[in-house]
Amino acid sequence: MLYEKMKSADKSRDIDAFMELVHDDFVFVRNQNGTDVDRTGFYEGRKMMYASDKVTREKERCIYENDDIIVEHLIMAFPDDTKEVIMGVWTKKDGKLICFENEGTPIK
Repeated sequence: MLYEKMKSADKSRDIDAFMELVHDDFVFVRNQNGTDVDRTGFYEGRKMMYASDKVTREKERCIYENDDIIVEHLIMAFPDDTKEVIMGVWTKKDGKLICFENEGTPIK
């Protein structure tokens, strides 16, 4: 399913492979600051994450996936040496990712 393709692109840090999975009308809903990021902004952010060795993903797992949605759980480490437990929800349209929302909880 789509989750495995996402994780393959993440593991190889292949931004082009990941963006092939993203719908043209994609939006990233940033609940932390109440903003929405379009496909171009998402691409730029993801590209920066892939370029940094200090952004890592641990204990990734797919909680649920069907034709409409993916729910994932993981731990992310960031360049400022912080870590967060992330719950992410990806909705799908026409077999591609159309929306992403997540929530992170800082951990020590």
